This record gives sequence, structure tokens and C-alpha cells, in this order.
Amino acid sequence: MAKKRVLFLCNANSARSLMGEALLRHLAGARFEAYSAGSEPDAPQAMALAALQKQGIATEGLASKSLDDFAGEDFDAVIVLCDKAQQTCRDWQGRTGERLFWNIRDPRLIGRADAYEQALQEIRRRLMLWLEINK
Repeated sequence: MAKKRVLFLCNANSARSLMGEALLRHLAGARFEAYSAGSEPDAPQAMALAALQKQGIATEGLASKSLDDFAGEDFDAVIVLCDKAQQTCRDWQGRTGERLFWNIRDPRLIGRADAYEQALQEIRRRLMLWLEINK
């Protein structure tokens, strides 16, 4: 059985969506292929990578990518993590079975390590519920 493909989106693909990608691989990589992208990609945030590493989640290979890199691709689910990406996502040319909107507060706007850890925990809580119904 083929793995389901999931794309996490946020504005910069530097924190929240990268955390979603890494976390899904960590929790259910045998069942899902996880990807992430941003409408305006920026370099990965060091505090986001540190929050993942603190939880024992691998960060190797994580890189910010543009939503345009995935144009025309099929995904079983697209999980949008911010308002701005949701607006951009409406015009995206890719195909998806399920679109979810989880408005996770942008830890870059707070700029403290604990804000990244809180965002990661919020993504984890929602992802765990989503995984329960996607067995």
C-alpha cells in the first residue's frame, strides 16, 4: 500500500511547516510521506530546529521550499498552518484530497525559544488527533 502524501504550508516555511513535516515523519513516517513549503520561503529558523532536536526529532534534510516547487503534484492532505498561506493556497495548482487549516501562532513574531516549543506542541496535539482518524 502506497504511503499517503501530506504537505504542510505556512508563509515562510522556516518554522511551523518545517516542524509539521519533521514531526509527521517522526510519528508516522512508515505511513506518510511528509513535505513542507511556503508562499514566501525563508531560511529555516535555528530555534525551530532546536525545538525539534530537543524532542528527539530528526532535522537532517529540512530546507525551506516554495509552494511553486509542488505545483501540479497530488497530495492526500494539505495542512495549512497560517492565514497568509491559506489565502495563497486557494490559487495553488496542485491537487489535494483534504485541506485542513490549523492557525498556529507564528513563533518568529515572538522570537523566544519557548514560543517555538509551544508551536511544536500545538502542532503535535493536532497531528495526533488527525493521525487517530487517518489510521
